[in-house]
Amino acid sequence: MFIIKNTFIAKPGHAGKLAALLKEATPPLLNANVKVMIDFVTDFNKIVVEYEVQDLAQFEKAMADFKANANPELKAKMAGYTDMYHTGKREIFKVLD
Repeated sequence: MFIIKNTFIAKPGHAGKLAALLKEATPPLLNANVKVMIDFVTDFNKIVVEYEVQDLAQFEKAMADFKANANPELKAKMAGYTDMYHTGKREIFKVLD
């Protein structure tokens, strides 16, 4: 199993809107348990989206499916989301059994 964390530093005034958008968009993408977290004691305007996948093939398939078959309404909502943050990164962790 893998834990995937996408971390964003939102532009001032956009953290709440970006977090809500990511919360809506991510679960259908991966059909997985998703946590969307916002800063409490960390960098200002930080948003972390965390989810589990059984293997990286599941993740790659979900990303390809989203690009090829995205819901037009969701795609329209996501348009311009990159304008709401300064930086972003993805970390992938392997869970040891």
